[in-house]
Amino acid sequence: MDADGQQNHLKAYGITYWTLSKDLKVKWLLNYRGGSFLLPDTEYIRKECTIRGVSYEVLSDAKTNEILEEISSPSQNMEAVVLEKAPKIAVYSPKGNQPWDDAVTMVLTFAEIPYKTIYDKEVLEDNLILYDWLHLHHEDFTGQYGKFYASYRAAPWYIREKAAAEKLANELGYSKVSEEKLAVALKIRDYVVGGGFMFAMCSATDSFEIAIAAEGVDICEPMFDGDPSEPGYQSKIDYNKTFAFKNFTLERSPNVYEFSSIDMTRKRRIPKTTDYFTLMDFSAKWDPIPTMLCQNHTALVKGFMGQTTAYNPNEIKSNVLVLGENKTNSEARYIHGIKGKGFFTFYGGHDPEDYTHRVGDPKTELELHPNSPGYRLILNNVLFPAAKKKKQKT
Repeated sequence: MDADGQQNHLKAYGITYWTLSKDLKVKWLLNYRGGSFLLPDTEYIRKECTIRGVSYEVLSDAKTNEILEEISSPSQNMEAVVLEKAPKIAVYSPKGNQPWDDAVTMVLTFAEIPYKTIYDKEVLEDNLILYDWLHLHHEDFTGQYGKFYASYRAAPWYIREKAAAEKLANELGYSKVSEEKLAVALKIRDYVVGGGFMFAMCSATDSFEIAIAAEGVDICEPMFDGDPSEPGYQSKIDYNKTFAFKNFTLERSPNVYEFSSIDMTRKRRIPKTTDYFTLMDFSAKWDPIPTMLCQNHTALVKGFMGQTTAYNPNEIKSNVLVLGENKTNSEARYIHGIKGKGFFTFYGGHDPEDYTHRVGDPKTELELHPNSPGYRLILNNVLFPAAKKKKQKT
């Protein structure tokens, strides 16, 4: 899985997932040749690699043992992690969305990793317990319809989606979309606390945090929910309820395409040509989880924009790990943490291979980006729940 040895990094994850789905174990060789996968040598795995265009090498038992010995050496920042079971994957997304509306569904489809699409009804019916891994679509959990009001309130798609959201909320027994989305966010919170893994991108990251921090507080203006927001609502935000962020200030104006001070989009002063972020270097043996999530064939990843592009490091809680950062612009791009018995990862931006993705833009053709470092980070998270938990040294 290094830069020169693999012709299709993204589909290699699909091969690994497919192997796990056959009840075979895989070793993830962290920091060895870009985070390579050690699979059993069977004729049908070789054939599947060939069909999908995935590069592979056949190793003798002696060579395999030599590699594993090198990895186990205390002098090497490497580790072999056993992947045991293909995780069951759910993508939280409106039913009408096409796979290319969201980076995660797009890369799962390209890598041929199966997933189920669920939305509010399924979440509120406690169906999340059926899944090991949940992705949150480009979503607004605050009930402000993505803060698209200023630019798109007269657009047919905005009017149509607003009406559909109101209809769904009423069908589910809620008088407001904001109340229904809060109920969904709280179910997702409970899923993570109970041991689930949540991966979110773009506006789903900060809008989720804002929704649970503002539980019981009306932060929506009349054009969103039909009545005024609660006076002095900023002082009523409870940061103790959030997963990752603290001390943020909400964006009050409905005409500003922004949720809060968490996001760095409007504060960015960096040209596209030099917009990269750096992956952090962790100890593979002592910190296997962040090491796993940062596996790549390069430590430098191209930046990309979104409604929520990056995170203000001053508003990230101290117990949250920054996995990727742009030091030039003083922003965190990729963060991870623990909540209860579960895990969460937030990844800023909308599409790793479309720098300024806008409403109506054509889909990204991943056939043109089979070695995308930005998309590899998503797939690291997909495989993470498959890892066998090691016993703590005491």
